[in-house]
Amino acid sequence: MTAPAAADLLAWYDRHRRALPWRAVAGERSDPYRVWASEIMLQQTTVTAVKPYYERFMARFPTVRHLAEAPSEEVMQAWAGLGYYSRARNLHACAQAVMASHGGRFPDTEDGLRALPGIGAYTAGAVAAIAFDRPAAAVDGNVERVMTRLFAIEEVLPGARPLVREKVLALLPKDRPGDFAQALMDLGATICTPRNPACGLCPWREPCVARVEGMQESFPRKAPKKAGATRYGAAFVLARADGAILLRTRPAKGLLGGMAEVPTSEWSAGYEMDGAAQDAPLPLRWQRLPEPVRHVFTHFPLELSVFTAKVPAGTAAPSGMRFTPAERLGDEPFPSVMLKVLEAAGLR
Repeated sequence: MTAPAAADLLAWYDRHRRALPWRAVAGERSDPYRVWASEIMLQQTTVTAVKPYYERFMARFPTVRHLAEAPSEEVMQAWAGLGYYSRARNLHACAQAVMASHGGRFPDTEDGLRALPGIGAYTAGAVAAIAFDRPAAAVDGNVERVMTRLFAIEEVLPGARPLVREKVLALLPKDRPGDFAQALMDLGATICTPRNPACGLCPWREPCVARVEGMQESFPRKAPKKAGATRYGAAFVLARADGAILLRTRPAKGLLGGMAEVPTSEWSAGYEMDGAAQDAPLPLRWQRLPEPVRHVFTHFPLELSVFTAKVPAGTAAPSGMRFTPAERLGDEPFPSVMLKVLEAAGLR
């Protein structure tokens, strides 16, 4: 069996590289800001989902300075819908650190990048390789899949990651590390897919141990996921006669941190809906909608019963809350679950 060669992968990449809005064209240097922003957005999200968000985000914050100087509410609003909102907070904090400590220029080494807020091993490796042509390993889910199949790595993820990284570094070419990193990502995304990989089109089909053994789809080895228990809660949609809606901002840290929401109860597996009125923002005659809103987070499913009520124009918001006019609801950084709640209440 022949050994895998970086040259074969790069030759394939030169013919089939994807055109992506954050990717420099062949022969041009990549913009570290655009590479970094795209890598943060792509975590836990698909390229198809990210593209329109990325293009709007870049139009709104075309440079790291624009992002650093923007109010946090504006950044969260631009991020709304992408999920994993701690990424948006870290993105903003990282941009501010780049401006404050590095004069607006991203560090060009993995160690320098990892010292910035919200940048872990993968993102540091990706930015160092793609933007600065450093010999760095950028190991994401696509790369894990390619490498575990190529070498039939039996160890279960995430324990196998150090070995995967070692295999990537061993193949890394000295002259085109950035293209090699992107080629591995493209191979995993378009050819070495989780199901029905197109092995006949793969530049590494000959040296791939898993293909030879007919076991491609059994790699990578993963431990079975534990499903989280469904959590329940109540969401309260309060409209004033002038159309304003009662909202609040979630705490900066934790799930959906810094995002806008209608007032809700706690979310727990044992929530008692009979006592929901005690969690309402005001003592009113609340009407419960017949169907709950369902949403699935990474670690648990959520089921929210939606209650609605109306109050006269001029009613003051309870402490820590605000009434947002209907025409400004689009400016609020709502997470997907809150958009579902508003839609259920007939406000979208």
